[in-house]
Amino acid sequence: MSSPSKPRILLLGEIEHEPAQEEWQALSSLAELVTPKATNRAEFLKECKSGALDGVVAVYRTFGSASVTGRVDEEMVRALPKGLKYIAHNGAGYDQIDVDVCTEHGIHISNVPTAVDDATADTGIFLAIGALRGFNTPLINLRKKQFRGTTAPSLGHDPEGKVLGILGMGGIGRNMARKLRAFGMSVQYYNRKKLSDELADGAKYVEFEELLKTSDVISLNLPLNANTRHIISTPQFNLMKPGVVIINTARGAVMDEAALVKALDDGTVASVGLDVYENEPEIHPGLMSNEKVLLLPHMGTYTVETQTAMEKWNISNVRMALQEGRLRSPVPEQKDMAK
Repeated sequence: MSSPSKPRILLLGEIEHEPAQEEWQALSSLAELVTPKATNRAEFLKECKSGALDGVVAVYRTFGSASVTGRVDEEMVRALPKGLKYIAHNGAGYDQIDVDVCTEHGIHISNVPTAVDDATADTGIFLAIGALRGFNTPLINLRKKQFRGTTAPSLGHDPEGKVLGILGMGGIGRNMARKLRAFGMSVQYYNRKKLSDELADGAKYVEFEELLKTSDVISLNLPLNANTRHIISTPQFNLMKPGVVIINTARGAVMDEAALVKALDDGTVASVGLDVYENEPEIHPGLMSNEKVLLLPHMGTYTVETQTAMEKWNISNVRMALQEGRLRSPVPEQKDMAK
């Protein structure tokens, strides 16, 4: 009697760092490693429907793989191999995946929830200090060989004594709070649920509108979903303290960029630090042209150490799925989902 064939695992995107590449190759003892031939969504759907990927039980996917496959939505899920049970997403945010649809079809989703915390929080701190101090304008002037410019730049502000308001007190938000306290800031937060005293670590819980009204710096650290899209728009800007500073390292669409441009132009918002954008890689021209806007091109996790850790974490989700029939870090929406 012939032995049963190995299950297959599909790689969508690339594993870039050698330690993680070695761990991925080690999975070949448990499963056949496969990659798609498709270079766009139409081709990928056709490849799935052809049966070429039959036998795939788990997928490792990257944020960048969406450039080939598009979103994991109803159309995609219906085309995927029927035996697929697990999708391991290499990232903290997973708005490219329709979790509700996957749940309906019995597909378990995981993300990488903590490996990103330090690097993303550090990026937020860079943006917060840079925006408070108004460092963007002198940086631009220096590259124009104008040193401090034809006129002296406006004075910035110290972080000491300012109130940091964190919208979304997950791992990244808590990491950022802990580090910015060293700069003399007090911390308050709004979350779907009030944290335990241990997790809050001295941060004050306030309601959403109070956070908007009383924070000097507002950091957006919440996931993008139907409830959080444009959670910050004109009505919210109108509640904020004049001269507020806003930081976004979460997802661009949690803030209405057109409304942000108006709030910057009328002085409601003094400055912003952005690492994410509503229609990446496109950036609103009103943000690009405004020197009060400190911009990064989605660099939050862009370090060797963090990306290696993320890849290894994601591989551990695939390995656990194969060996134990469960995921190391299932997304919160599926915490009660049966195996």
